[in-house]
Amino acid sequence: MKGRTIAVFLLFVFAAVAVTPLICLFVLLGIREPLIAIGKAVMRVALRILDLELDVSGWKNAEGPGPVIFMPNHQSFIDGPLVLMLIPRRVRVILKKEVFRLPILGLGMRQVEFVPVDRRGGRGGRASIERAARLIRQKAYSFLIFPEGTRSLDGKLQRFRRGGFYLALETEAPIVPVAIKGTFELMPKGSFFVRRGRIRLVFLPPIPVRGYSVDNLAELVERVRTTILKELTEEAP
Repeated sequence: MKGRTIAVFLLFVFAAVAVTPLICLFVLLGIREPLIAIGKAVMRVALRILDLELDVSGWKNAEGPGPVIFMPNHQSFIDGPLVLMLIPRRVRVILKKEVFRLPILGLGMRQVEFVPVDRRGGRGGRASIERAARLIRQKAYSFLIFPEGTRSLDGKLQRFRRGGFYLALETEAPIVPVAIKGTFELMPKGSFFVRRGRIRLVFLPPIPVRGYSVDNLAELVERVRTTILKELTEEAP
């Protein structure tokens, strides 16, 4: 377990050093998508090293024209890179601003137009939503947002924050709920090592946001949360 995790850490260090000249070149040339492709390729190698078995279903719900907002539950550090790798669209992520302070990685994330957010909310949170909305309108990006805001301490689904739902309302982008099972057992919050095992991920049917507004936003939040919770509590076939 420790050996595989250390190997993946070294892989990420090597990849970061190797792509530094490319990041600088891409910044100068305004190139973005190849950086996303490189990141996904590194993640695929990491999954092989970690010997993680993936069971993914609902692909048709993740595909299709037009931007959508992907909303998964959040059990583990693994979730973000995993879902980003699997989404078959031009997708961007809203991340806590502290991540953008990382050397090299932070520069790369800014270049590909990931959006930083201050999790303390308020004016900073609204600014992040407005920026993401502009990117959806101008470049038709889809977005990946974890509505729980942070990883679960016990593996159970937490209450949802509303930032991503305001983004969906403002852009009328449908919400694709995503249910992730197994990552909590493999790498719970506070753990530095990844266990070998099986991860099940389900892209659930898109939920349209037309007909919802700020006045009945709570109903939309509950609908998305209930959809994910139902899938999480069902037994795998």
